[in-house]
Amino acid sequence: MTDLDQLTQSLASNLRRLRAERGLTLEALAARAGVSRSMVIQIEQARTNPSVGTVVKIGDALGVSVTTLLETEHPPAVRMFTAEQAVRLWHTEAGSHSTLLVGTEAPGPLEMWRWRLMPGEGHDADAHPRGTTELIHVVEGELTLRVDDADHRVPLGASAAFESHVPHGYRNEGRIPAELIMAVVVPPAPR
Repeated sequence: MTDLDQLTQSLASNLRRLRAERGLTLEALAARAGVSRSMVIQIEQARTNPSVGTVVKIGDALGVSVTTLLETEHPPAVRMFTAEQAVRLWHTEAGSHSTLLVGTEAPGPLEMWRWRLMPGEGHDADAHPRGTTELIHVVEGELTLRVDDADHRVPLGASAAFESHVPHGYRNEGRIPAELIMAVVVPPAPR
């Protein structure tokens, strides 16, 4: 089984379990996540590899992190994540990418990411649930952060914090690759 097959199977079983634990019907989860019922069914049956945006929406609707949706076992008291276990969720041919480094559920989903954006590239994100906060620290290059149609320059070594319940995006308008560490804190979903 390939790594992608394993992730697809883990996502399917975790989604079924989490939906059942919360007493959500397929229709209720689909409506809460803003995805189609058929997409939820395809994911639960491991018949599709959904986009990262779809996985994030489903995680937000369930009140869990992407890490929890993709994990293969129930976690021990201390979870260690090696570089090989990091999950690259999107990439471009030019070399831009985001990698989920670690995540947890206490008190709500908390994820740590490492992003790389090549010159001239960017990534737009949908609004997250109200109460979601992102923390960004630029470790290479410079980032242009767009939050609710306003651009903010985040230079090398600087950090930014913002509420991400509005449309937002990340762009590299510089001449060298931009690299950043990002933490995303999502409030627990109502049960």
